[in-house]
Amino acid sequence: MPEMINQEDPAPVEAPVSLEQASTAEASPAEVKTAGETGQGTKKRGNRGQTCKDRREHAAVKRRARIQEDREAESTPRVKSENSEPRKPKRRVALMLGFCGTEFQGMQVNPNARTIEGDLFKALCEAGAVSEENATSQQKVQLQRAARTDKGVHAAGQVVSLKMIVEDPDIVEKVNAKLCDQIRVWGFVRVVQSFNAKTMCDSRVYEYLLPTYVLMEPSESNLRLAQTVPFEERRLPETNAEDMKAKREYRVSPEKLQFVRDAFAKYKGSHDFRNLTVTRGCTESNSMRHMHWFEVSDPMIIDGSEWLSLKVKGQSFMLHQIRKMVGLVILMTRSGAPLKLMDALFGKNSPRINVPKAPSLGLLLESPVFDGYNSRADKQVQGVTSPVTFEPYQKTIDEFKQRFIYDAIIRTEMADCVFDGWVNSVEVFPEQYTYINKDGVIPESAIVVPGSERRFRFNRSAAEAGNQAAAESSDDELDSKDN
Repeated sequence: MPEMINQEDPAPVEAPVSLEQASTAEASPAEVKTAGETGQGTKKRGNRGQTCKDRREHAAVKRRARIQEDREAESTPRVKSENSEPRKPKRRVALMLGFCGTEFQGMQVNPNARTIEGDLFKALCEAGAVSEENATSQQKVQLQRAARTDKGVHAAGQVVSLKMIVEDPDIVEKVNAKLCDQIRVWGFVRVVQSFNAKTMCDSRVYEYLLPTYVLMEPSESNLRLAQTVPFEERRLPETNAEDMKAKREYRVSPEKLQFVRDAFAKYKGSHDFRNLTVTRGCTESNSMRHMHWFEVSDPMIIDGSEWLSLKVKGQSFMLHQIRKMVGLVILMTRSGAPLKLMDALFGKNSPRINVPKAPSLGLLLESPVFDGYNSRADKQVQGVTSPVTFEPYQKTIDEFKQRFIYDAIIRTEMADCVFDGWVNSVEVFPEQYTYINKDGVIPESAIVVPGSERRFRFNRSAAEAGNQAAAESSDDELDSKDN
């Protein structure tokens, strides 16, 4: 897989918050108690409408409390029982790892599902990196991830911060011995007590692998099916082997490839991405994001099929944002919609529409970036001595990425035709996507009213009839999680 070279200047980095600054920060709205708890008439405010300033202030307060807690714990003598083991010192570290997410229900721990964090924390406990008294909860070691990944999404580089026992020089090997082959810990670095993998991550780099046959013109048979068969009676067609072979022999033209590059380049800069995430809880006050760059590789032939590697670097991403960014460009390319449509979707007063999210199969987290923290390490500022970087492990990471991520993506697509099924679903059930037209005009029929359940029920009927793929994008209307 060819390396993608970032020719842009490094992203501007926000100045780190010192302990003294943190001590003067006001409590965030998320910390305001309810009237029943405080005896006053103040309502509790959730984090759904928080601004970036709110979140920074909240993070500063949390850091202050965490540092104070650590100091008190170190100064308080521990009462030992007769059978207790000697207490081993814990150190705050940035733990670097990678994983293939195919068999996992995402990164974040979930007691009812197998997740990356769940397996990782269990391995840390069994290997002795977490003491028995802290093994009951991740919160006791203050584990925090740099980025959350959804079900089926992979990561070549991921960082979690936690307080870990690091006396054993072979602790990384022992942790890996407790993990399955699909999760690997690359190493760790000691960090300052205030380090938090999420709040100190300046930006993230993601990659998306896309087979070019999804850029072909719409299927005439699918269009006829959508026009002549009532919605509730439609069924997703299965592409036969001969037609699938022809699709995989497709090669994108230079003109179409240039359109794809121009479309993805429109994402660069600061935009309101509320049309490219879930509907609920997303407002213009919390949906602004900055994309540093978006690059599209030259076509690559892999096992007889042509693929593109898409890479994007952004300060942060909302739930399903990258998959919807890819999904929108796919539909525009297939239908010949003009680039001006994207400007209409980014506008401050743009109507709300539903964009289908592309399959999770092709998405992977390349690496979180800690430029601000690392610049302090270069200057030996405030006790920061080591940068958080994947560079020492790059060769091992590349080998893992090829074997467990790239090969898994190609193998799954070849066996299950995941992208073909996604294309069929949006063509056979096009009612939500009438804004995809050659005029670039958003009709009334495509506009979504936030909080409305009607559109969801309309598409749920298709899922109940056995067309789950057709209803997947509409599930966003009820999904209120934010990344």
